[in-house]
Amino acid sequence: MSVAVDHPAPGVARIRIDRPDARNAINDAVRAGLFEALAEAKADPAVRAVVIGGMNRMFSAGGDLPSMVGLDEAAAYARLRDGHRIAALVWEYPKPVVAAVEKFAVGAGAGLALLADELVMGEGAMLGFPFARLGLLLDWGLSGTLRRRVGPETALRLYAAAASVKAPEALDLRLADRVVADDAVADTAVTRASNLANVAPTAFALAKARQRGGADAALELEREAREQAACLVSAEFAEGYAAFREKREPRF
Repeated sequence: MSVAVDHPAPGVARIRIDRPDARNAINDAVRAGLFEALAEAKADPAVRAVVIGGMNRMFSAGGDLPSMVGLDEAAAYARLRDGHRIAALVWEYPKPVVAAVEKFAVGAGAGLALLADELVMGEGAMLGFPFARLGLLLDWGLSGTLRRRVGPETALRLYAAAASVKAPEALDLRLADRVVADDAVADTAVTRASNLANVAPTAFALAKARQRGGADAALELEREAREQAACLVSAEFAEGYAAFREKREPRF
């Protein structure tokens, strides 16, 4: 199983990436599992709120980098669109979504976490945005969610620095909504989802749709996919990935 689903409280579905041996990296099977589980929870009237997290007390190390090497631009675009259908689903999700970030949420993992309505983070956890070091752009909706959370100037600073943002700074920057003890993340996320499950569902869905603007999000995701696909076949990504494997600074 690449995704584990349970119901830890009445009205709450918890969906967790289940690839602990790969640090919960997001591959084809995880993308398919996430989309299916989220779609089922959306359609289930008994589910009033969703928690997204990862098994073995870690969120996700992000995209499976080796599988990105050697793609042509069409294949890269198709891969990105596959991930972006999850991003679009979560961004427009009519039910409350809480992200439970334990240990790390990096790259696409950070993108998935920041799509949630509330982000609960362990005090020892971090959000990682390594894209610039790899010769890549922000994706999984981060070109929009990061800017909306922290403003365009800070978003660009975090991107250019390939920043790893620890929990206290994430809270200060409003990337995280609450920081709790590492061993309390899972329970806190479920409690927050349980509270949100009591909000009037139709009113919440309408209010969320007004705030998030689905048409703009769709355009942002399409631009991300087109531009990131071009980056994935570039010499800059080839150098960024080589530097990553060789544990050195990239020479762009």
